[in-house]
Amino acid sequence: MKPDAQPKASHFINGEYVEDPAGEEMPVVYPATGERIAMVRAATPALIERALAAARAAQPGWAALSGTERGRILRRAADIIRARNRDLSVLETLDTGKPLQETLVADATSGADALEYFGGLAGALTGEHIPLGGGNWAYTIREPLGVCVGIGAWNYPTQIACWKSAPALAVGNTMVFKPSETTPLSALKLAEILTEAGLPPGVFNVVQGAGAVGAPLVTDSRVAKVSLTGSVPTGRKVYAAAAAGMKHVTMELGGKSPLLIFDDADLESAVSGAILGNFYSSGQVCSNGTRVFVQKGIKEAFLARLTERLGQAVMGDPLDEATNFGPMVSEGQMNIVLNYIAKGLEEGARLVTGGKRAERPGFFVEPTVFADVRDDMVIAREEIFGPVMCVLDFETEDEAMARANDTEFGLAAGVFTRDLQRAHRVVAGFEAGTCFINSYNDAPVEVPFGGTKASGVGRENAKAAIEHYSQLKSVFVRMDALEAPF
Repeated sequence: MKPDAQPKASHFINGEYVEDPAGEEMPVVYPATGERIAMVRAATPALIERALAAARAAQPGWAALSGTERGRILRRAADIIRARNRDLSVLETLDTGKPLQETLVADATSGADALEYFGGLAGALTGEHIPLGGGNWAYTIREPLGVCVGIGAWNYPTQIACWKSAPALAVGNTMVFKPSETTPLSALKLAEILTEAGLPPGVFNVVQGAGAVGAPLVTDSRVAKVSLTGSVPTGRKVYAAAAAGMKHVTMELGGKSPLLIFDDADLESAVSGAILGNFYSSGQVCSNGTRVFVQKGIKEAFLARLTERLGQAVMGDPLDEATNFGPMVSEGQMNIVLNYIAKGLEEGARLVTGGKRAERPGFFVEPTVFADVRDDMVIAREEIFGPVMCVLDFETEDEAMARANDTEFGLAAGVFTRDLQRAHRVVAGFEAGTCFINSYNDAPVEVPFGGTKASGVGRENAKAAIEHYSQLKSVFVRMDALEAPF
């Protein structure tokens, strides 16, 4: 018997749950079985207006509080999330299909980290005093932008809602957040917890829907900032729409990230990094290192050990904590992945393991590894967003670097080697915003996260996020006499 996942209502506006019977039905499906576990409704234009009006009305009062007062509420919410981590993790598992073993440590807890970090930072946000000649001086004031819109993805719904709202609220902005239509449940719980922690009505609002709801949020004149986590095609559209209104943007988009493994790498650590960079969350992670370049001297040993380790994957009910490999988030995503696997076989890549839909209920795809992959293959060029690893071999560092950077994407990159001089040299040469040495996919809130090239603009997390949710006002103060030519 699955826990009750049905929310009190579809939306959270102005401090309370709100239902809109006129909204289109959006079924919520448990990916492990394909069964419907809840239903929400998409926001109508009237409800979108209500959310934006609430955020606009609440913003001046929220910004007028001291940073310490705002931070206290965010930190209190972090404590509540941690106290309820198991219930929130179960909900995340029902929403996404990710194993409970994973959500217990990687989802709500990551959101709590963000609220705690930015809550602690809020009272320390200051401007700058700038001494000038003649006794004159200037100072800067860090101000909120106003109303921010957050648009979430379906792979980390709780984390993404917190990564966007925590820095925005810490500075004094308000937010209207639209979760992915595939995973609508977690953001509602975050709004409920923030309200319980003392957040004033209207500061954080949640509206449900697909692109038809996101588009009017992005283009509304009251919105000062748009932050999107999603695919590159969606990012291009949202970025263009926001640019038409001269809005601030953060775009955290997709990738086809390289992972370089040199002959001298520790084999077990390298295999662990490749597993984390390809099969955690069933491969549904934007920063995944899905192009695994393995130096020829270690290639066969790497493939053999990788295959052994993948045999330890436990595919089953995600609510069973023994399960460590879950389904795709939806039937549609499963079919996308299966089509890419078929394309890899058609193009002549060598299937090492996996390659099929699992013979069980739900949207499961076997952990899949292709070897002898060429750079020009579709599976090596396009983001698959599923449990499919492409292994490419290389001989020299220079060759590997040129091939690693030969992509429109630039989100992440990683290197495994015992030669630290080479590690730092390789990282310096990567055309990517988030890099790893002898590790992969770590995302502590203290470290900026984001990409280059088509993988996005702006940064999430760390002090860098504050820059993207605030603006500076410069004030010149003249202390001596002012002269003019006439």
